[in-house]
Amino acid sequence: MSQITLPELPYAKNALEPYISAETLEFHHDKHHAAYVNKLNELLPGSGLEDKTLSEIIVATAKDDSKQGMFNQAAQVWNHTFYWNCMTPTNGGGEPTGDLKGKIEEAFGSYDKFREEFKNAAMTQFGSGWAWLVADKVGGTLSIAKTANADTPLAHGQVAVLTCDVWEHAYYIDYRNRRPEYVDTFLDKLVNWDYANAKYQGQDAGVEA
Repeated sequence: MSQITLPELPYAKNALEPYISAETLEFHHDKHHAAYVNKLNELLPGSGLEDKTLSEIIVATAKDDSKQGMFNQAAQVWNHTFYWNCMTPTNGGGEPTGDLKGKIEEAFGSYDKFREEFKNAAMTQFGSGWAWLVADKVGGTLSIAKTANADTPLAHGQVAVLTCDVWEHAYYIDYRNRRPEYVDTFLDKLVNWDYANAKYQGQDAGVEA
């Protein structure tokens, strides 16, 4: 039986300061993300999915109401791994680079319009959830999506390109109830466009999520 493991953060816990604190990452990664991993591993024995990859578990459970609990844990493991890699401590945020620059301008008219729509998705996701930049296929047409709770583009046949976690535990220590400030900071200071480009082109970038 395969064991789902908690991936290491792709940077030191204090690397995103002053935008996201080491304290936030200690709780968010070491407690929340770890709890999803542990719970998923508790649910796997006897499920018939013991030897599947994380992505395969998500796809297999996405539309099965009897496995909703397993889907929630697996999708949260995947979403969080993806989110960590969507941020970088060096030269993050601002206008896109690489192929995505032209593709974003093509899809939204301009980076500013994309930024407006992405922030709106993050702000209008009621309660817990995620804002996404997705493609309909590898290298395909881009659009904005938002998902509630653990839901993920992977469950809908979409390619995840970029995400911002808008569960309160992602930002409350640093920003309290100021979600708009957190989303602005994510977009302006933290986005890892190299990773987003890799995911858009279908590259694994060294991690499954």
